[in-house]
Amino acid sequence: MSAPVLVRLPDAAALRQMFHLRYGPANKLGWGSRLRRDFAYYTPDDYYEALVAGTVAPGMNWLDAGCGRELFPSNRGLARSLSQRCNRLVGVDPDPTLQENAWVHEKNAGILDDYDGKGQFDLVTLRMVAEHVADPERCVQSIHRALRPGGIAVIYTVFAGSPMPLLTRLAPMSLRHVVKQWLWGTQPKDTFPTCFRMNTRGVLQRLFAGVGMSEHAFLRLDDCRTFARFRRLCELELRVRDLCRGLRLPYPEHCLLGIYRKP
Repeated sequence: MSAPVLVRLPDAAALRQMFHLRYGPANKLGWGSRLRRDFAYYTPDDYYEALVAGTVAPGMNWLDAGCGRELFPSNRGLARSLSQRCNRLVGVDPDPTLQENAWVHEKNAGILDDYDGKGQFDLVTLRMVAEHVADPERCVQSIHRALRPGGIAVIYTVFAGSPMPLLTRLAPMSLRHVVKQWLWGTQPKDTFPTCFRMNTRGVLQRLFAGVGMSEHAFLRLDDCRTFARFRRLCELELRVRDLCRGLRLPYPEHCLLGIYRKP
């Protein structure tokens, strides 16, 4: 592929399509997905997956950093479809769970900083990885090195100033395991040390500008998933979000979705 990668930001139709692909038909929705539908709320994951689905084109070379065992942990159908659609899909991750990934075509057991993509990729994605990066400059240099001219990088991460990341910085790893298991049912092996060194829009702009890349688009995504396992608290989150929107105030917990293009 020689032309600049075409980026399709998710519109209402794309988000609805992703919602149904991920959660199933209306008559089989669980209480959580029904609640989000009734509040007309799409999660940050819905946005990210719709963006990637609209960007990956046949014949594309795609590098996914930090993917572990899944491209999209709750959307195996999309993972299968995009894995078959693209020409080459490389997963880079130092964690042993990479070996369980059924979707990537090639597995590189290491960190992105040390990977030489040799300008062969149209798309580089970091899904919930940026918060773990210890050396942002090296990371972004590696992204730039991997992309061909006209290629794009998609950074999907948490905002450093949101309540949960702020609490995470103060908590020891043992306590994080307990809290994450209670809130989201995750296992200790899926909790990793965090740094939050590239988790604001300004920092991301500066880092990518440092390698000659520019921000193509940026989305701030309300994150109402803290209490997603608890019906009443989940509904409360969604009502608080509606209140914030009515008062034209930002919802405090949110994620960042940035797109950066190599000239």
